[in-house]
Order: sequence, then C-alpha cells, then structure tokens
Amino acid sequence: MIRRAASLFVINLAVFAVVAEVIGLAVFYYQTGWLYYVDPYRPQLAVVAEPRGGRLTTAALHPYFGPTHQPGLPFDMPEALREPGAPNDTPPATNNFGFTARHDYPVARTSERQVLVGIFGGSVGAWFCEVGAGRLAAALARTPAFQGRDVVPLCFSHEGYKQPQQLLILSYFLSIGQSFDVVVNIDGFNEVAISPVNDARGLDISMPSVMHMDPLTALVDQSSMTADKVETLGRIQGYRRRLNAVASRANRSWSAAVHLVLTRLHGVLDRQYRAEVARFDALPAAAGGSLVRVTPRLRARGAAELYQDIARNWAASSLLMQQMLAARGARYVHVLQPNQYFTTRPFAPGEAAVAIAADSPFKPGVEQGYPVLEQVVSSGDLARAGVTVVDGVHLFDRERAPVYIDNCCHYTRRGYEILADAIAAALAKP
Repeated sequence: MIRRAASLFVINLAVFAVVAEVIGLAVFYYQTGWLYYVDPYRPQLAVVAEPRGGRLTTAALHPYFGPTHQPGLPFDMPEALREPGAPNDTPPATNNFGFTARHDYPVARTSERQVLVGIFGGSVGAWFCEVGAGRLAAALARTPAFQGRDVVPLCFSHEGYKQPQQLLILSYFLSIGQSFDVVVNIDGFNEVAISPVNDARGLDISMPSVMHMDPLTALVDQSSMTADKVETLGRIQGYRRRLNAVASRANRSWSAAVHLVLTRLHGVLDRQYRAEVARFDALPAAAGGSLVRVTPRLRARGAAELYQDIARNWAASSLLMQQMLAARGARYVHVLQPNQYFTTRPFAPGEAAVAIAADSPFKPGVEQGYPVLEQVVSSGDLARAGVTVVDGVHLFDRERAPVYIDNCCHYTRRGYEILADAIAAALAKP
C-alpha cells in the first residue's frame, strides 16, 4: 500500500514537472518567439551592486565630480553582455578616480601610434566602456584615419552623470595633463530624465543628480540619518540580497518552468526594492543644515521652459567641450543616446516586457525632453561649431534582436555593438 502510494506520488510529481515545463516553454515562446533552451537573446536578470568590505555604500563623493565610486571595486559584467566565447578574464576595477578602467589616471602617451579615446557620459557610457569600446577600437583601426594606430579607450563615465558634469570632468583632466585624441560623449537621457527630478526637489537643473547625491549627503551628515532612514536602509539591504540571489538562480536555470517562476518572483522583489529606495530618497533629513551645499533652483520654470533650459545647458556644455578639445587638436563626438521611451522601434512582446514600464519615473522626462534635444541637433548649431554629432534616436529601429536590457535605458550587447559602429562611422568621415 505504501509502495503504491509512493509510486503514485512520484508519477504525479513527474506529470506536474512536465506540465509546468511545457507551460514555461509556452510562455517563454510567446514572449520572445524562441525556444527557451536555444534562445541566443535570452534576457539576463541584472544583479544590483552590493557594497563590499562592510561599507554602507560603494559610492563616494568627489569635490569636483559629485558622486563617484570607491577605488578598487571590480566591474560586475552580466553574463548576457559577455562576448560569446571570450575568455573569462579578471574584470577591470575602479581606478584611483573611481572610474572603471585598467589604468590609473592620468594616462601618459607611450608612443605616437597611440590614439587616446575618452568616453564620457552616464551609465550607458560606463557600460559602453566595457561592452562597446573594444568594437569601436577595432572598427577605428580599420579606417584610413586610424589605420595602423593603437586605439586606447579611457572611461570617464559614471551612472547618473549629466551635463555639466562631463564638461567639468573633461576640464579637470585636461588641467592635470590628460591628453586626448578623440572624446566621445554619450548623453541626453540623464539630462531630460533626471534634471526634472532635481527641479521638483528644489535643486537647480545644473546640479548633479539628486537621486545620487541625497543618499551620499545623508551619509556625510550623520545627524541627518533619522530612525526612519536607518530602518529603510536595512530593508533596502535585505531586498537587494534576496533580489540578487533570485537573479543569479534564474540566470543559471536550465528549466523554463523554474525560470518562469524565478523571473516573476524577481519582478515582485524588484518592485519592493525600488519602492524602498524611493521611500529612502523621499524621507526628509533631520532638522539642521547639511555640510554639503547643493545649489537650489535658480528660478521657477514651467514645463516647456524647463526642457528648453535643460536643452540649452546641454548644448552649451557640449560646445565648451568642443572648444577645449579643438584648441588641443582633438576630435569631439557628441552622441544623443537612443532610448526606448522616444523611438519608432517596433518591440517584440518579449523585449517590450523587459524594456517598457508604463510607470517608469523617467518616461515623462524622455517623452517631453527628447523632442527638444532633437531640435538642438537638427538646428545644426553643434555641427557648425565643429562637433561631430551622432543622433542615435532611430539607431535601433531596424534591428530585430533585442537591444534593451532593462526598462531604464541600458542596452544588450547587440545594442552597444550598433552604437559602436555608428560612432566609428561618424569618426571615419573627415
């Protein structure tokens, strides 16, 4: 009797597992158009960077740049962004200035054959440094202007950076002797997505991202850490660990059913994590003045005026970068980065589920701000001043493979390859 019951249980369990796997396969095929086991574009769940060495944060506050990273933090490359078949080398770490690089800065030119290429921008620029810069270097080496030269990419990008931070960072490094042959600035998204958040919080649009500054300011001003903020930090840490554990298991899963369950669980935990981060950002500091002075809003602006001012600051900063570089004989490329919230790209259901969030806090800024940035580009003012402009708004329109890896702004490996090719093509022109 016991043996029969055990056999029945095993059979039912096997049937359940098979049915669950079939359901998982069906859902995955519906979302992506691929069989789970052979899908070359299977989305990988991103892992949230965790502080190391017992620190409260992996970030630091630079007196000129604003938020930056602690030195020595290894770059955590998601498996989905690794080059297929490439050796699993030791990842680069943050250098003496907190940028992810294999060199400390400034980097001295060791031969006349070298082409020093600075890559500036926010998190898209930072990911491009690791995923797209190698392809850019190889493409440039095949062009007549750079043939036979040793192209050396140097990363000066950091998540959340927006103009005039790129301008300030460039001027600082030029002042301490860093030379450049080419500078590529990949931006636009942070300017229109984050600057309105600054404005809503009472800070000027020209200031660094309030979302990145506030947590650091709270840590600097320990007296501003209220009991609510301390409790919320603890919950954030707990959600982050659970989120990363689920993401790691889902990315390694061989089963479509297990992957389906874990991705749904990851979605729930991700919403809880982001809600807790948003709650922390919104909590008021304790009464008393902060040691960190961030310039308050210079003047009140209506919505239309707000985005016009953001675009003016964006263009003026870019023109100043061009002037500094032209005076030193360097080429300047300004890329208006592609974004999923302002595009005519058709999305497959699977990619849309990953890339589009109707409640994204960045969506309104992109929808209202990108048309104004495109007006600046189409006016020709930047090009007439000598800027090599790459308008990337429609760069992904014809690509079938998924190009967005999350619902913010970041790309798959294929997306960064397309971006690298577009930059190389622009630099190949005289």
